[in-house]
Amino acid sequence: MKRGGGRGTVTGHPLQPTARPVRPRYERVRREETPRRTRRRPMAWFVGFVLALLSVPLTFRGMNDDGPTPIAQLLAFLPWFLVPGWLALLYTVLARRGLLAFWAIAVLAATVGYTLPQGPDAPAGAAERTGKARFRVLTANLRLGTATESLVDTLRRERPQLVAVQECDNRCAEALRGARMQEAYPYRHIMEAPGAGGSALLSAFPLEEKASLPGQLAMPNAVADVSGTPVKVQVAHPMPPNPDALGTWRKELGALRSYSASRGETPAIVAGDFNSSQDHASFRAVLQTGLNDAARLTGQSRTPTWPNNTPLRPMGAQIDHVLVSDPLTAVEAEFLELDGSDHLAVLADVKLF
Repeated sequence: MKRGGGRGTVTGHPLQPTARPVRPRYERVRREETPRRTRRRPMAWFVGFVLALLSVPLTFRGMNDDGPTPIAQLLAFLPWFLVPGWLALLYTVLARRGLLAFWAIAVLAATVGYTLPQGPDAPAGAAERTGKARFRVLTANLRLGTATESLVDTLRRERPQLVAVQECDNRCAEALRGARMQEAYPYRHIMEAPGAGGSALLSAFPLEEKASLPGQLAMPNAVADVSGTPVKVQVAHPMPPNPDALGTWRKELGALRSYSASRGETPAIVAGDFNSSQDHASFRAVLQTGLNDAARLTGQSRTPTWPNNTPLRPMGAQIDHVLVSDPLTAVEAEFLELDGSDHLAVLADVKLF
């Protein structure tokens, strides 16, 4: 190779032109559906369907409306929405389904919020304070009278002073009129009827009968003389919210609300099978008249009382209640089994201040 004149000119073999680097071209390649992704898609649709089913009754709950069938029936079991809600959240997190995960979180948050107890706490120191009187109130649904014998045994053992009985059939009425019951409960208001239609109010206190509340099932009421203080006592047994009786159920719970709202300054007790829980707007309307649930006052607002005769008992609803107004308060409450009944009885220790 020769180096020639001017400014280092290079002669000899000509230089080969340098090739520009070729950048690779990237093309969008559609990702093929793997068998796993194909299987996940129906599961995602199923989870979305479950979340939609949960969201509808939760929406009605938020609107303070019991809704049509089957919303009103599903609301009784609202706390158990947590189970499918958590399962849905677990799936959406593992499957990385972002929108479904946010939906599941919203369902869980709403359910937890609505599951919180309704109504005020018990007055501070109520259990220790001395009142005018302390007595026991029991409510029991006898399931067409089949738990009558068990009720009689329970009354002898627990000795409540006020007893609200639902589904008191002819044999139940006969048993409650017996000599032993007459001695323990000289005052009574028994509305006898076959099957589920009958109800009774038994009292160790003097009792003045009042006109019963209208309803398809008997709901007697009276005024009891408790240590010189008149106390209104109402047995509650509205129709259950069956699809063909939803309107009647609302109407009869409305009648219980009107009864409580019109009590004036007189203390009141409303006890029985309300066929509704704190998740029903119609029941909350009764509470909002100034009544407090004995179970709530004693920290047991989610103890199921029905159905009590199936393996699904822990997943039931609290539809049996003892409600009291000021100056009454519940200081203790327990739930008792009755052989032959599909309900737990509710026994509350009540103080009158």
